[in-house]
Amino acid sequence: MIVLLDATTLISLGTARELDVLHCLDGELTIPSEVLGEVTTEPARSQVERFTANERVRVVDDVPFRDAALSILGDDEVTGDAQIVGLVRRVDARGDRVAVVSDDRRVRTVARGLDAAVTGTIGVVVRAVETSRLDPDEARALVRRIDAHGLHTTGELRERAYELIDDAAG
Repeated sequence: MIVLLDATTLISLGTARELDVLHCLDGELTIPSEVLGEVTTEPARSQVERFTANERVRVVDDVPFRDAALSILGDDEVTGDAQIVGLVRRVDARGDRVAVVSDDRRVRTVARGLDAAVTGTIGVVVRAVETSRLDPDEARALVRRIDAHGLHTTGELRERAYELIDDAAG
């Protein structure tokens, strides 16, 4: 499976200095180059630079299905969103499985519509508990740090995240 990472998750986990938790995901971690350009704030930017130096993370430059991706999104220029949509289309055309990790509602909706598996930052944290990469206390602390540094979860979402973490640990 190809796992496409969006800027929202890279920024959230990079700011919390927890990008390595993404290695709990099953598949080839792939970051579109346009997405890299969207990670501009520190410490996320330098954390992502270190993360992409890892041989287990692939950065791709091409924008397959460019015109179709722009049309689907209603955009005029290639962005990280368009590159993700184009890559989802290419992987699907090859018959491979693809997942998108994003907290961006539009990206998630389009990716689901293209039959990609979709999760977000909280889903990654829950998966890290399922795979024993994080224990439940570490996961809850990470959710609080992510919330404090920009994801801004609602109280309801944070409580749901804690429930999912507890279920994953159970």
